[in-house]
Amino acid sequence: MSFAIIETGGKQYKVTTSKILEIEKLNAKVGETVKFKNVLLLNDDKSTEIGSPSIAGATVEAKLLDNVKDRTVLIFHKRRRKHSRKKNGHRQRHSKIQITKILSKDGKVIDEAKAAITKKAVTKEVASKTKTKEAVTKKKVVKK
Repeated sequence: MSFAIIETGGKQYKVTTSKILEIEKLNAKVGETVKFKNVLLLNDDKSTEIGSPSIAGATVEAKLLDNVKDRTVLIFHKRRRKHSRKKNGHRQRHSKIQITKILSKDGKVIDEAKAAITKKAVTKEVASKTKTKEAVTKKKVVKK
């Protein structure tokens, strides 16, 4: 199983193909391909390559699935006996990406995802599963 370690948004992530990650917000449109050039480590089934600090020429490609907001974090300040209160909330923005390709420093594809999952495909799968469950339950009711 091949993997890579990339750095983005000040954090490091261990990625494999077809893995879905939530990273710091990227300035890209949904559905675009994003390339990460700051690859710190590449691991193939046969060999491991470590960068110092990064591997020149190695890239990881990903598809931007969605830009989302995190849950609300409440910040509350109160000063005793002064009738002074302040309440504030914050929702951090994230980008959901799916890793599609891992490329070595000479441009050779180390690993590639078979099929990228889209938001529409996931909703269609969920809808079809619920329809089949409803049909099975109706059949059970009729048989009784």
